[in-house]
Amino acid sequence: MEAGSSAAGLRRLNAIRGGGKPALARALAELESRAGRPETAALLDAAHEAPAARVLGITGPPGVGKSSLLSALIRSYRDQGRSVGVIAVDPSSKRTKGALLGDRTRIQTDPEDQGVFIRSMAARDRLGGLADLTIAATVLMRAVFDVVLVETVGVGQSETDVEEVADTVLFCVQPASGDSLQFMKAGIMEIPDLAVVTKADIGPAAERARTDVATALKAVGLRADGWKVPVLKVASATGEGIGDLIAAADRHHDWLIAEDRLAPRRAAQAEGWVASSLKDRFGTEGLRRLGRADAGAPAGQGPFRRLAAAAEELTARLDR
Repeated sequence: MEAGSSAAGLRRLNAIRGGGKPALARALAELESRAGRPETAALLDAAHEAPAARVLGITGPPGVGKSSLLSALIRSYRDQGRSVGVIAVDPSSKRTKGALLGDRTRIQTDPEDQGVFIRSMAARDRLGGLADLTIAATVLMRAVFDVVLVETVGVGQSETDVEEVADTVLFCVQPASGDSLQFMKAGIMEIPDLAVVTKADIGPAAERARTDVATALKAVGLRADGWKVPVLKVASATGEGIGDLIAAADRHHDWLIAEDRLAPRRAAQAEGWVASSLKDRFGTEGLRRLGRADAGAPAGQGPFRRLAAAAEELTARLDR
């Protein structure tokens, strides 16, 4: 049964890879409407075991130019022949709970380009800048594209959840905004792998912002993993610095592999999502009764099927 489930998940993944944008759109809709179903979990486990993309998380305050930066990155990646998937997390409508701003309208791409796919998600009541289903969607898109870009909702200092999905975190700062000084005291300065000053074409203010960000990062201190965070300047409108930013992101990805940090990072993300999902659904009391998120799971079972099995076990225990 377990082997059959794994094979079915891989077949579905291959069908999505070959089915273009419509197949991926249907699969992403299924993640939301049938998240707890065994076949959905099997698909996600197959995707988790077959990553093809590097994942860049783009975070920063509102108005910093994240969507413009996304547009510039997409153009540059496509010029390099790399396929790109985008997850844009927007604020939620209080009435419909849907994505309020609709990032697909703000990110400039060629709608006929089959190598680019953009999915907007509503943050709803989730703090931290992400939507509840972002990591599941990232895992699936990571198995389909060469690069996955995740843009957070843009709420400011609480956007540390981007670490839960990204291989490389890009933190954006706008010149002459005072953001760099504010973030010196915020937890978000501890998470970026790359720092990016946007709107570099405005002149000296951009260089001052770059210096401020470098100072803020120095105040945080040397990272435990030994990675030195570069601070770059970009101008999305002209393309200035975009090539250097992509090269820096590639260097960080290569460093993660060389230091044997990429696979453990992704495994920790999946495990964290499992525990968070169980806690959101059943609360701390449910987790206490279960004892462990993976209790009773068959050996070798992937994190998403473990989640489904643990949820079933919790439901049975709480019904007693």
